[in-house]
Amino acid sequence: MKNYVVSARKYRPSTFASVVGQKALTTTLKNAVATNRLAHSYLFCGSRGVGKTSCARIFAKTINCSNITPDGEACNECESCRAFNRGTSMNIIELDAASNNGVNDIRNLVEQVQVPPSLGRYRVFIVDEVHMLSSQAFNAFLKTLEEPPSYVVFILATTEKHKIIPTILSRCQIYDFHRITIRDMVDHLTYVASQEGITVEPAALNVIARNADGAMRDALSIFDQVVASSGGNVTYQATIDALNVLDSSYYNRLLDEFLAGNVLNTWLIYKEIRDNGFDSLFFINGLGAYLRDLTVARDPSTLSLLDAGDEVRKAMAEKAAKCTPEFLFRAMNLCNEADLNYRQASNKQFLIELTLAKLCQLLSPSPSKGGDGEGRLKPIAASGSTAGNKPQQQPQAPRSAPPSATPAVAAAPRAAAGATPPPAQSPGTAPAPRAAAPVMGGSRSQPMAVKGAMSFSIKNARSASSHPDVAAEAPAGSYGAPLRDTPVDPAELAKVWSGYARDHRSETILSQTMRMSRPQTGEKPEKFTVTVQNIKQKEILEAHRAAILGALKDALKNDSVWFDVDINEGEGPRHTLSDSDLLEELKKQNPHLVELIKTFKLRL
Repeated sequence: MKNYVVSARKYRPSTFASVVGQKALTTTLKNAVATNRLAHSYLFCGSRGVGKTSCARIFAKTINCSNITPDGEACNECESCRAFNRGTSMNIIELDAASNNGVNDIRNLVEQVQVPPSLGRYRVFIVDEVHMLSSQAFNAFLKTLEEPPSYVVFILATTEKHKIIPTILSRCQIYDFHRITIRDMVDHLTYVASQEGITVEPAALNVIARNADGAMRDALSIFDQVVASSGGNVTYQATIDALNVLDSSYYNRLLDEFLAGNVLNTWLIYKEIRDNGFDSLFFINGLGAYLRDLTVARDPSTLSLLDAGDEVRKAMAEKAAKCTPEFLFRAMNLCNEADLNYRQASNKQFLIELTLAKLCQLLSPSPSKGGDGEGRLKPIAASGSTAGNKPQQQPQAPRSAPPSATPAVAAAPRAAAGATPPPAQSPGTAPAPRAAAPVMGGSRSQPMAVKGAMSFSIKNARSASSHPDVAAEAPAGSYGAPLRDTPVDPAELAKVWSGYARDHRSETILSQTMRMSRPQTGEKPEKFTVTVQNIKQKEILEAHRAAILGALKDALKNDSVWFDVDINEGEGPRHTLSDSDLLEELKKQNPHLVELIKTFKLRL
């Protein structure tokens, strides 16, 4: 019986042309051989499985070939090439620095350097994993590496260039090997499958290439594993079963539920994923990567950032067309927060389910053009789908029917600022009094009762949490309630803005930024601009925008309030306010502070 050889060894590159994904680098090496401009030491660095050692062997074979072909390849016919192919060449010495990393090992290497080649022109020493050498071994190697005999060429290979001392780096020509792209891997795997007579599906090869993480050797090893498990017929389903890969169909289903706002359906899909043995952290990171791919697939100019085949790119572009950039950015942020909080969470399943619920609320109707998508929760029916009917609650005066629960992406866009609000409650009528709600804090066996498909605003969650009967009347501006549209007075807006800064003095940077940046209203006072001096101040205001808008809307009784942040293009302040500068500003604003300082002899 013929001995089986794994694909990673059987299809290991033997010529520069057969090296996968390193065309620019191999071209440089061939030009160096053709022009006889050879250095005495080279450093090949890059991640695992990208062809460092293979290129070192090919280069060593080529420079000793006595009959190089016109395209710069070894002839494989001369005595030197035949000796190399048989593995009996005495001119190519390979050393594993991981197990030969001491001074004595380098001393033995230096002694071998003194022996001239018996066949060919050069003796080539390939030192693999050179970063494993000890500091003493590096220092013992320096002199020989810098001034070797004319017939010696050193080729050092490493996966961790940063661990090599600078004196070694300065004596070498450095070649950085790139990670193999998914497309190059798929093409090479297709070639290997055709040579072996194996039937493959392009989607299956794409999964293998993604799992290889840029290493061609890993891709070939995974390919062999899938071939063994599938009996020679490499299908997509057989591949994801053999590798225990989370199928992208799960993410496609989840996206549809996010757009429809079906919270409970996403929890059922998540349970199905857990039942199949997938880790929750692996799932949430995969979901974040999927949302990132959707983001780059939305625009043809960034489609090249999606490292996948043409069919996958086309399918992702169709999915991405259903989503808005705002939704994708906020969804990625939620997945990132879940990843950061996962290790500290005591109930990890609850953390993921809460994240999925937030993702379903990102497209819930918001009264303002740029309102916080996380601030409004869409109603959840018992079946897990959004409900368009009114929740069952205590009798009250008739209200206008809530808008359709159809997701904004699938139908009409969200209500823009300034749109005509739904008709308000008839004057003269008042809701029937509700039964007194018992105060929470009693037995734990009395959970909060969620009635029907009621929706509520997150900013009112604190007050609502003190009453178990959450079927109260929805606050103004939430789903199913009329929008508040009281005209905005610029003077009152400035007063509320200053008050918010004063109330948040403990957040020094935010408070100082708000005091230095005043609202600048335009044609519509509820849409104003805040001009800051630098990008840091802009990031601070944008990070707290949701909380600031919530306070402004409540104080001004207008749910269309919104502000943008611009950076002053002119000459800004020369430096950030110091404590002394801040004290002087406070003295100007409050003259009594000067008397207080003098009376009590205060100082910084």
